Parts: sequence; C-alpha cells; structure tokens
Amino acid sequence: MSQTLEQLNEVFQEVFEDDDLQVQPKTSAKDIDEWDSLMHVNLVLAVESRFNVRFTSTEVAALKDVGELTDLVEKKRA
Repeated sequence: MSQTLEQLNEVFQEVFEDDDLQVQPKTSAKDIDEWDSLMHVNLVLAVESRFNVRFTSTEVAALKDVGELTDLVEKKRA
C-alpha cells in the first residue's frame, strides 16, 4: 500500500468514524453504506486539509474510486 493510500485510509477512518475501515484502490461509494453526498463533501474537505491540496469541482466529479483519488492527491502534491 502506498504512503498516500495509507494516509487516505486514515482519513476515511476518521470521516466515517470506523477504525476497522480499510479502503483499497477499487473502493468506491457503493462499497461504504454511509458514503452519501454529505459524507462525500466531508471526505473531500478532510482530504484537502490532510494533504494541503485543493480540488476543483470537475476533478471531484470525475473520481470513480479511491485509486483515482490517490492518483489525484499525488499529482497535486508533485
């Protein structure tokens, strides 16, 4: 697991208040029952804060899974 994915997993655990949650690159909103539109906003804000990056609404709308989020975070931090 990449360092970015490990850190994202911690963010997911915090946002969803579930220490047992383990995300993988193919994890998507359909895999986490609590992942609704409000949680999505909270998640994006938490990721931006954790990694000190900003996403455009277009970038967020295009994300399909955690793997794409990981790639986007790494691209923004490069």
